[in-house]
Amino acid sequence: MSAAFDAKRFLATAPEAPGVYRMLGAEGQVLYVGKAKNLKKRLASYFRTQLPSPRIARMVAQIAAIEVTVVRSEAEALILENHLIKTLQPKYNILFRDDKTYPYLRISGGDFPGIYYYRGPLKNSDRYFGPYPNALAARESIQWIQKIFQLRTCEDTVFAHRTRPCLLHQIHRCTAPCVGAVSVADYQAQVRAAVQFLSGKSSELISELTEAMQAASDAWQFERAAQLRDQIRQLQELRTTQAIDSRREENVDIFVAVVTGTDAAVSWAAVRGGRHLGDRTLFLERTATTSDERAAAEDLLAACLERHYAEQPVPDRILIAPASPASLQWLRESLEAVAEVPRVVVAAPKSEIERAWVEIAEKMPVWRWRRGKTIPCVRRHVPRPSMKRCAIGFPSSDPRMDRSVRREPPGR
Repeated sequence: MSAAFDAKRFLATAPEAPGVYRMLGAEGQVLYVGKAKNLKKRLASYFRTQLPSPRIARMVAQIAAIEVTVVRSEAEALILENHLIKTLQPKYNILFRDDKTYPYLRISGGDFPGIYYYRGPLKNSDRYFGPYPNALAARESIQWIQKIFQLRTCEDTVFAHRTRPCLLHQIHRCTAPCVGAVSVADYQAQVRAAVQFLSGKSSELISELTEAMQAASDAWQFERAAQLRDQIRQLQELRTTQAIDSRREENVDIFVAVVTGTDAAVSWAAVRGGRHLGDRTLFLERTATTSDERAAAEDLLAACLERHYAEQPVPDRILIAPASPASLQWLRESLEAVAEVPRVVVAAPKSEIERAWVEIAEKMPVWRWRRGKTIPCVRRHVPRPSMKRCAIGFPSSDPRMDRSVRREPPGR
C-alpha cells in the first residue's frame, strides 16, 4: 500500500451504503473497480494483516487513493460497475472472453404462469431459478418441466388468442390452459410442484405425490391416481439418469482453475437439488508465465469467485481446486463480505462424488484447449455458406444436390 494512503482514516469516513469503488494508483491509473452492498464493510476486507491472494496483496500495495460512488440500489451498482470495467479496463479486474450473462428459468405471474428460458436482469414480478452453467442445461430442464408438469411455454400474446389446443397438448406436454382445459386450482398445483422440483426438493415432492396418489386411489379416482403415478416414475427416472448425481438434495458450485503457461481458465459446474447440470469454462489471457502455476491458479480462482458471487446467489456449498488452508479461509471471509451473507461454506473435495465433480471440471479446459477453442482475444470472422430461405422458411437446397441442374458427363 502506498505510504501516502491512510486506510484507517479513509475507512472511518467510508459510507455504509451500496455503491461502486475505484482503486487508483500513484499516477491516477485505475487499478480495480468493484461494487458492494456495504462499501465500508467491503473495503475494510482489503486492509487486513494477512492477504493470502498474491494478486490482492500486489494491488493493495499500489493503492494511492480510493474513489466511491454511492447509488440507490444494488442493481444500479451492478450496472455502473459493468460500465466502468468495460470503459476503464482496470489492471486487476478479471475479464473473461466468454462474458455473457448466465441463463435462468423464469416462471411468469398470473393464474396460468408459463416457464421460459431467460437471460438478462432479474425482475421482481417473476420467479427465477438458476443460474445454469449453459443454455443446454437450462433448456433440458424446461423439457423435463413440460414432460412432468405440463406447464405452458407459449408467450402471453399467443396464449391470449388461442381458440384450440396446440400440438403440445396433443403430445401431453401442456394442459391447454389457453382454452380452459384445466382449472386454475389444478394448474397452480402443477406450478407449485414445478417450483419444488426446481428448488431441489424432489424427495419432498415425491412424498407428497405418493400421498395424493394413494388418496385418489382410495376415492376410486383411478385416472387421477394413474397420472400421479406417472409423475412419480418420471421424477424417479430423472434422479437416476446420471451417475455423477449426488445422493443428497444439495446445491453445490464447483470451481476449478487451470493455469498452463500463458493459458488460464476457470471451469464452473453446478449441482442443483443433487443433480449435475453441466459445466461452463471461462477463458482469459495471461500476459506472463510463472513457475508457480498452483499459486497463479489460486489467485485466479479468488478473483473469479469474487466477481461471480457479487452477482449470483451463494449455494449451500462451494467446492474449489486447487485449495490451500490459507486460500479457503480468505475466500470464506471475502465471499461473506461480497455476498453479504453470514456464512459461506468453501471447501476442498473430500468424498468420492465430490472428487468426481472436480475431475470432470478440471478436464474440460484441457479438452477445449486441445480442440483449439481458445484462440486469443481477437475474434476472427469465419464466413459461412449463404443460406437463402424459401417461402416456407427452410434453407434452399444446395445446387450440388439439385437434380434439375444439368451436368455434363466427365470426358466431354
